[in-house]
Amino acid sequence: MISAFANTLKIPELRARILFTLAMIVIVRIGTAITLPGVDAAVLQESVKNATSGSANPIGTLVNVFSGGALKNCAIFALGIMPYISASIMMQLLTAVVPRLSKLAREDGGRQKINMYTRYGTIILCVVQAFMLAKSLEDPSGNIILQNLASAIESTGRELVPNYGTGFVFLTVVVITAGTMLLMWLGEQITERGIGNGISIIISVNIVSDLPGALVQAWETFIGTSEKESTMSPIILVMLIAFLFLVIAAIIALTQAQRRIPISYAKRVIGRKVMGGQTTYLPLKVNYAGVMPIIFAQAILLFPAQLLTFAFPKAEWAGRLATSLGVGTWHYVLSALLIFFFSYFWVATMFQPNQIAEDLKKNGGYIPGVRPGKPTADFLDFTMSRLTFAGAIFLTVVAILPTLVATTLSVSYNVAQFFGGTSILILVGVLLDVMRQAETHLLQRHYDGFLRKGKIRGRFERRTAGGGKVASKNTMLLLYAILGIIMIVGMAYYVANRGK
Repeated sequence: MISAFANTLKIPELRARILFTLAMIVIVRIGTAITLPGVDAAVLQESVKNATSGSANPIGTLVNVFSGGALKNCAIFALGIMPYISASIMMQLLTAVVPRLSKLAREDGGRQKINMYTRYGTIILCVVQAFMLAKSLEDPSGNIILQNLASAIESTGRELVPNYGTGFVFLTVVVITAGTMLLMWLGEQITERGIGNGISIIISVNIVSDLPGALVQAWETFIGTSEKESTMSPIILVMLIAFLFLVIAAIIALTQAQRRIPISYAKRVIGRKVMGGQTTYLPLKVNYAGVMPIIFAQAILLFPAQLLTFAFPKAEWAGRLATSLGVGTWHYVLSALLIFFFSYFWVATMFQPNQIAEDLKKNGGYIPGVRPGKPTADFLDFTMSRLTFAGAIFLTVVAILPTLVATTLSVSYNVAQFFGGTSILILVGVLLDVMRQAETHLLQRHYDGFLRKGKIRGRFERRTAGGGKVASKNTMLLLYAILGIIMIVGMAYYVANRGK
C-alpha cells in the first residue's frame, strides 16, 4: 500500500489532480477564517476558548462540524456547503416524485436544467438562512447554536456586533450567500479537475479540521496537563481508541456490503453471432441509502429547533423544546423513527424494481428460479426491503453512538462525534471514493493498486476516474502564486498581532 501511495506521484495527470485538489482545500480553509465585516474579533477569541474547554452543546457542535468552524468564527463560509446539499437532496426527491421533472431528467440537456434549478434553490436557502443568522448575531443567547458566542459576550462584556443595523444585516446576507456559492463552485472544480467528489471532499475537510481540537480535549480529559489533573484513567483512552478502530472497520464493511443476485442471459443468434449465454450478478447494497437518512433526520430535528429559538428567543418553553429535540430520550426515539422512515423512503424513490425487471426481460436476462416480469420485480422488492431493514438498524446504531459515548464517558461532544454519526460515515465514504479513483489511474498505467487482492469499491461506482481535463500549468502556477501571497500576508499579520 505504501508503494501505491508513492506511485500516485509518478503519474503526471494524477499528480496534477491531487495538487489541484489540495490547492482548493487551502482556499476553503482560508474562507473559514475570514470574519464577517462588523464582528468584534475579541468576542470570537473568547468563544473559541469556551469551545476548546468543552462547553459546546451537541447541536451547535454538529452544525459547526459541517461548516468547518466557520459558524463559530462568524466567517464568510458560515453556512458551509449545506444549503447546496439541502437543495440537491430536495431536487433529487422531487425528480423521483414529480413526473415532469423525471421526464426532464431523461431528456437531452435535462440534467443541466435540473442543476440550474438546484443552484436557484441554493440561493433561496442561503438568503433565508443567512438572514436568520444575521438576526441572531444581535443577541446570540436566543439561538441554541450560538451559545459559545453568548457566553463570550457575558465574559467579555462587549457586543458581538458594535454597529448592528439594517446595513449589517444586508451586508451579511450578501457576503454569506456569495461565500456559499463560491464553495459550490470550488466543489464543482474539484470534481472536474481534481480527484474525488468535490462537495463531499469539502464536507470531509471541514469535519477533519475539528479533529486537532478533539485530540487536545481527549488528552486533557484522559491524560491531564500541568494545570489540570485527569479525571479518568488513561486505560479508558486506550480502550476508546480500540473501539474507534472497531467502529471504522464495521462502517467500512457494512458500507461496502452487498447482496449479489445472480442474473443469467439466454443465448440469442443475431446474424452469425451468438449473443448472451453468460451469467452475471445484480449488486444490491445493504446500506443503499448511504448517509442520507441520517442527514434528513438531523435536518428535520434541527430546523424546528432553529425556528423555535428564532421566533421565541426569550421563551423558556421554546428553549426546553429545542434542547429536547437535540439531546435526550426524545431525540433518540425520533431519530430512530426518522432514520427508518427515510431509509425506506429513499429506497422506494430511487430503487425501481419494475424498471429493472422490465430491462432484464427485454435483454433476455432472468434470475434463476424466478419467472421474468412481475415475479422478478416482487422478488427484488422483497429482497431490498429486508436489506433496507438491516441497513436502517446499522444507521440508527451509528447515529446514536456519539451521544452514547459523550454521556457514558462524560467527554465533550467534539470528541464523541468521531465515534459515529454523520461525520464518520462521510469520512469513510469519501476516503473510499478517493482511493478508488486513484487506484483506477494506477491500474490504467500498469501499477499495483492499494490492495493486493480485489479492488476498492467506493460510493460512486459508476463514476469515471477523472471528471474532466486537468488544469493547465499556467493556471496552476498562478493559483500557487496567489496562495503563496495569501499565506505570506496571513503569517505577517499573525506575527504583527502577536507582538502587540
